[in-house]
Amino acid sequence: MIVEEKTISSDRIYTGKVISVKVDTVEVEKQGYQKREIVEHGGAAAIVAITDNNEVIMIKQFRKAIENVIWEIPAGKLEIGENPKECAIRELKEETGYSAENVKLVHKFYTSPGFSNQKVYIFLATDLVKGETNLDNGENIETYKIKLDEAYDMVLRNEIEDAKTSIGLLIAKELI
Repeated sequence: MIVEEKTISSDRIYTGKVISVKVDTVEVEKQGYQKREIVEHGGAAAIVAITDNNEVIMIKQFRKAIENVIWEIPAGKLEIGENPKECAIRELKEETGYSAENVKLVHKFYTSPGFSNQKVYIFLATDLVKGETNLDNGENIETYKIKLDEAYDMVLRNEIEDAKTSIGLLIAKELI
């Protein structure tokens, strides 16, 4: 039988621009009290944008947390109260210059529910229109068009290591 944990107390130990960290004391039935370290995140939206030529709009950027440049689909953090679809559309435009006539939610998932509440929404975009980028301050992004079949193969060859990108591409391959 799965037993829910009852929160006895919660201590916020850090609040930043992107995350907050808290330590909860929980009561676990027949096991006493335990501590849970929790990273709170407002969520994110990502978008798999497919051209009329069956190409995926991909980006490459340096990610400090892993000290590496990686392949990703356009994505960004939800602003307070922001609708995930609006966020995905905004990020596609800001990072790649593209807008889309058709955008639909294809998946949502928790990134690491063992320690974080971050939820990512993945959208599929078609009927793209090219425009100008509007990168956030400090963003250094290169944009690429890659055939969907090749991007799918890149996931299978472990050349794409970002979870939201892998999930988005695997789903897009099934839907397109």
